[in-house]
Amino acid sequence: MPDNLITDSYDDIVNGKTIDKKTALLLAATSDPDALYVLADEVRRCLMGNRFHLCSIINARSGNCSEDCRFCAQSARHHTGIETYSLIAEQKAVTQALDNDKHGVHRLSLVTSGRRMEAAQLEEMRSLYGVIARKTSLDLCASMGLLDEHGLQKLRSMGVSRYHCNLEASRSFFPEVCTSHSHHQKVQTLKHAEQAGMSLCSGGIIGMGESMEDRIDLAFELRELGVKSIPVNILTPIGGTPFAHRPILPLQEVLLTVALFRLINPDAVIRMAGGRQQLGREQYRCFSAGANGAIVGNYLTTVGSGIREDLAVLAGLGFTFAAEGDGRASA
Repeated sequence: MPDNLITDSYDDIVNGKTIDKKTALLLAATSDPDALYVLADEVRRCLMGNRFHLCSIINARSGNCSEDCRFCAQSARHHTGIETYSLIAEQKAVTQALDNDKHGVHRLSLVTSGRRMEAAQLEEMRSLYGVIARKTSLDLCASMGLLDEHGLQKLRSMGVSRYHCNLEASRSFFPEVCTSHSHHQKVQTLKHAEQAGMSLCSGGIIGMGESMEDRIDLAFELRELGVKSIPVNILTPIGGTPFAHRPILPLQEVLLTVALFRLINPDAVIRMAGGRQQLGREQYRCFSAGANGAIVGNYLTTVGSGIREDLAVLAGLGFTFAAEGDGRASA
C-alpha cells in the first residue's frame, strides 16, 4: 500500500470526494490496520460529529418464515426451537418501547418474520404504532419483508419514517445465503420505500463465508442506493441453521470491515447490530474505528448488550446522545 494512501484518502473524503473500489481494496490490505481505524474514526468525527445514533427493535412476529436464509433462526425450514407467534401482545410491546424511551433510544422498529406482511396483517400494526407514538418520543421504523408500494405507503400512513431491509450480502455472494428470494427484490423494496417517503436502513451480515472483497462490494452497493443507516451484523452461529458451524470472525477482521464501511459511506450512520456481544468488551473498539450507531437491547432471537453498559462506555468515548429530531430527515 502506498505510504501516503491513508493521508490522501482522508483529504479526499473530507473534501467531498468518494473512494473507488481499487482504493478500498488497497486500504483493506494495509499492514497498519490501527492507522486505518484512526483514519475511519477521524472521517466519522469530521463529517458526522460525535452524536451517537441509538435504535432498538421489537420482534413483533416470530418464526414460521417461508424463506431459506441460511443464517436465520426464524426460517420454518430450520429446527432451532425458537418461540413462534403471529403478533406480539400490545402491552408487551409498549412496555419495551417505554423502557427504550426512558433510556434515550431514538428509534424503534417493529420487525416481523416472513417473506412479507400482507395487507390485513399490516393493518393490525396500526393500533400498535399508534399507541407507541402516543406514549413515547420514539421515531418509528419497520422491517416487514419484501413489501410492495401499497404496503409501504400504508406503513407511512401509520407514522413510520424509516424502512429497514438488509441486503445481507453483496449481489454476487447473496445466492450463497438465500435462494428463496433475490438480492434484486431487496433492492426494489428499498427503492419503493424511498418512493413512499421513508428513509432507508440496510446493511448486512459479516462472517457468513464471504470475502473482504464481497463486503466491500456490499458497502458500495449501499452507497449507490443512498442508504444512510447501515447496520453491520456479525454472524451469530445458531444451532439448527446451515451456518451453525461458521467460525466467529476475529476482532481485527470486524474492525477492518467497519472502517472500510465508514470510508466508503462517510456520511452514513454505521450501526453495530446483532452479534457484537460475541466480542465482549472488545466490541466497543468498533466505535473508535468508524461506527457511530448501535442497536441496543435484545435482538430478534439472540441476547444483545445491556443499554446501561452501552451508554456508559459510549459516553466515555466522547459520544453524545441528543435526540434525532425529524425522522424523515435524520440519519
